[in-house]
Parts: sequence; structure tokens; C-alpha cells
Amino acid sequence: MAQISKRRKAVCDGVFYAELNELLNRELAENGYAGVEVRKAASKVEIVIRATRTQDVLGDKGRRIRELQTVIQKRFRFEEGTVTLFAERIAVRGLCAQAQAESLKYKLLGGLAVRRACYGVLRYVMESGAKGCEVIVSGKLRAQRAKAMKFREGYMIKSGDAVNDYIEHAVRHVLMRQGVLGVKVSIMLPQDPTGKNGPKKPLADVVKVLEQKRVAA
Repeated sequence: MAQISKRRKAVCDGVFYAELNELLNRELAENGYAGVEVRKAASKVEIVIRATRTQDVLGDKGRRIRELQTVIQKRFRFEEGTVTLFAERIAVRGLCAQAQAESLKYKLLGGLAVRRACYGVLRYVMESGAKGCEVIVSGKLRAQRAKAMKFREGYMIKSGDAVNDYIEHAVRHVLMRQGVLGVKVSIMLPQDPTGKNGPKKPLADVVKVLEQKRVAA
């Protein structure tokens, strides 16, 4: 196998991840798809699919995940037996932006009023322990003129390196009768020392005041 430069390898890995994410997003949107993680070993590639309903992702006796494995193997030209798919359940559904954007999409398709649907998502996310949430819906909402509606609650950071760790984004396009609506959900995760429901690293502006040590005279 010919050696490729680090720059080209980084681009190839990025393109592979983007295409794989899009494929799984389209295929597993109704099963609570919430993201994918690619782990590369020396001779094997492990793909971990994160979802809220893992049983639907696996299918009857693991049939569906085997079908997906075959599709990925053929599409990306992996050798036989070098790629393995796993399904991992999301611990807290309310802290997953992808799941909430998908939920909002189906609420709007079901004919629920935009304001009511967005406030329902905001409330559910905040009750799940999020620090903040923002929902933006844009397009032809009622009249012929397109506009955007923004719903916010809690604390949300917009800049700095902490955005990469603390903020989860998800975008969905809703094909309504009057036109296409754009839905964007942003969730600010809480700081979690265990790293399960949020990043371990605290925010840079959080100051912890320690108690003064008493020294015996």
C-alpha cells in the first residue's frame, strides 16, 4: 500500500466520516440516530452508531445492522471482515441535539403549531439537565413571507474553544406543504466529572473558591 501524506489522510478521513454520517442519518433517522464514532485499529475499523432506540438499529436478530455493515463494506471498498458495526444507546435523550431535532421535525409534520412544538422541546431539554437550549425555525411559517423564529432558555455560550466541547448542534429540513422549513437545535451540555452526560473539563470562567486552611499557632 502506497504511503499518503498526513494532510491527504486527514482529508480522506473527513470525507469518509461525512459520507458515513449522512448515510446513517438518512437510513436511521426514525430510529433516534444521534451520531457515529469511527475507531481505527491496525487491521480493523470499528463503527459505533449512537442512537436512542438501539433495538430498532440492530433489527430482528441483528439483521439490520448486518445489512448496514455489508452496504458500508461495499461502498467504501473495505476488505471482507475488516469492518464491524456496533450500536450504543444514548443515556439521556434530552441532551442529544440530533434526537430533539428529529422529534421537532415529526411534530411539525404532524401539524402541531410551531410555537407549541418548540416550547415542548425546550422544556424537555431543560428538564433533562441541560444548561441551555436554543431552537431556530425558519421558512414559511404562516404567511407567504418567510421568517425565522428563535426560542431560547438557560445559558448558552457562542464563542471560544469551550463551544467544541459544550455545544451540540443539529439541523433538519422539514418538507411542509407550503415549502421547506429549516430547524436548528443547539444544546449546552452540563459539566459532568464522569464524562457521561457532558464534558469533564470545566468552563474557563468558572471560579472555585477554596476554603482557607487553618494553621495551628
